[in-house]
Amino acid sequence: MSSLSKLKLVTSKRERAVSPIILRRTKLANKLEEQLQLATAQKEGRLFAPKRIKTVTNENGERVAVETAKRVKEWYWTTASNKINLAVRYGSKTLSLNAKGANCIELSTGDELLSTLSMLKDAVISGELDDAITNASDKLRAGFAK
Repeated sequence: MSSLSKLKLVTSKRERAVSPIILRRTKLANKLEEQLQLATAQKEGRLFAPKRIKTVTNENGERVAVETAKRVKEWYWTTASNKINLAVRYGSKTLSLNAKGANCIELSTGDELLSTLSMLKDAVISGELDDAITNASDKLRAGFAK
C-alpha cells in the first residue's frame, strides 16, 4: 500500500466525444508536419517515405498486415519566376487563406518554406484557420451527399 500512497490519485472520466474542430485541427497539423518532414528531407537530399500498415490478402487467402511506403504529395511547387508557392490542403480541397480567396503563399527560398510550414502548424493548433478548415470540410462533405 505504501507504493500507492506515493502516487497522486484522482477521480476522472474519459471523454468519448472529441470536438470535431479539434479533430480537424489535429488532422491538418499532422499533414503539415508530414510536409515539413518532406521538405526537410528534400533539402538534405534524403528520400522521405513514411511507412503505413496495410492489410492485404496473400495467395493463401489469408489477410495479413504488410508495411508499405505511404505516398506523400508535395503541397508546394516552383513557379516560372523561381518562387515557391505553397498551397495548404485539407483532404482534396485547397484552403482559402484570407477573405479575398488567396489560396497560396509565395516564398523565396527553401528555408523560408520550412519556417512557414512550422508557423502554419502553430497557427492551425491555435485555431487561426478554423473557418477555412470548416469551409473545406463542408465542401468535401457536400460532395458525398446525394
